[in-house]
Amino acid sequence: MPQIYNLSTVCNAVTGDCTFLGGMTVEKFVVEGEVQLCGQVTISGAKNATLPIMAATLLCSGVSVVHGVPNLRDIKVMQDILTLLGAKIVREGNTLIIDTTSINHMEVPEHLMREMRASVFLMGPLLGRFRKVRLSYPGGCTIGPRPINLHIKALEKIGTNIKESFGFIIAEAAELAGGEIHFDFPSVGATENAMMAAALAKGTTVIRNAAREPEIVDLQNFLNRMGAKISGAGTDTIRIDGVPKLTATEHTVIPDRIEAGTYLVAGAMTRGDVVVDNILPEFLFSVTDKLQEIGVQIEIGRRYIRVKPGDLRGVDIKTLPHPGFPTDLQAPILSLLTIAKGTSIITETIFENRFKHVDELTRMGAKIKVEGRTAIIRGVPKLTGAIVAAPDLRAGAALVIAALAAEGISEIEHIYHIDRGYDGLERKLQALGARIVRQNCD
Repeated sequence: MPQIYNLSTVCNAVTGDCTFLGGMTVEKFVVEGEVQLCGQVTISGAKNATLPIMAATLLCSGVSVVHGVPNLRDIKVMQDILTLLGAKIVREGNTLIIDTTSINHMEVPEHLMREMRASVFLMGPLLGRFRKVRLSYPGGCTIGPRPINLHIKALEKIGTNIKESFGFIIAEAAELAGGEIHFDFPSVGATENAMMAAALAKGTTVIRNAAREPEIVDLQNFLNRMGAKISGAGTDTIRIDGVPKLTATEHTVIPDRIEAGTYLVAGAMTRGDVVVDNILPEFLFSVTDKLQEIGVQIEIGRRYIRVKPGDLRGVDIKTLPHPGFPTDLQAPILSLLTIAKGTSIITETIFENRFKHVDELTRMGAKIKVEGRTAIIRGVPKLTGAIVAAPDLRAGAALVIAALAAEGISEIEHIYHIDRGYDGLERKLQALGARIVRQNCD
């Protein structure tokens, strides 16, 4: 069995072109607003499907090939982590070739854990393969508490002994055995971690009140291609019949429904005519239903959704686990509602700090009042350009959307957040006619 090493003193993060880390360029978007977006945009592979699939390659020794991988900061961080664990990774366009034959570490460097919340996905596969892992608490966007107690509870149910010491989590299992897991809340990450660990456990594991997101179905499909026996993903009950061994495989990740929803909202915000292509529309029905209620014209095809201008009016929205309205699109649609007639109310039930962009939108002339987990939006005729800063990934996208419709010029700073989740955002918007450029900050 490989030994554990303290890697945090011997490695450097390679997290992309645009971060606040020392020695890297800090960039911003400059946007000239009041331009209708028109044309077609092709959606990249889903970040939230790719990250757990990359982690799942650790479950076996061999070369896995993953197609449709977006070019994002979070993907680069996961590549760095896997490389430091001993994997060999080659990127060819949107394909990752991941060789996990020489995995020789079971500790994730602390500074990389703090870069990305999704690094917690490594617990399940490392436990499944080696029965031991050591990592610090993960980081990511500061959108509210996202405790990993559900991950810990799930892994303990299948035979893992977990200790917490000086900010680190040390998990070991002499043997993983099937068990009954019931989540108090349908956590996506905890569901996926439990699936990966249980795939190599002895016996049968049943996960109840499991998260139902499409990305979990994609992970199930990937694991089953590796030889796992998993059923029920997409429902609230998942069954995993453990197998003794998994093998490397090839897979194409699903399209990114959150990226798709962002461009739909951008088209609606600018009163444009936009076709969002390479998507699975059934994953976005909660979003298209709300857009139609707001007054946006929607056309749905087999692999595309088209938005066309309409008279925007206020609505009420509550974020919920899938298939409810996604919390990751709450910030973008809030931007749209700032220019809708009447009053809108958004209730955020998933993350308590997901209204950090409200102060920035207020700088642009929006009328928003936040009371706890509820935002009350009174529509205004138009927004005006301003200098704003992205407080997190989805809020950053929301500010770009607002700037596209605002009068005058806006500057969006801290765009390293946006680069975590949107592949070529300014390039795709430029192709739709937007006047947006990336610049170095002064």
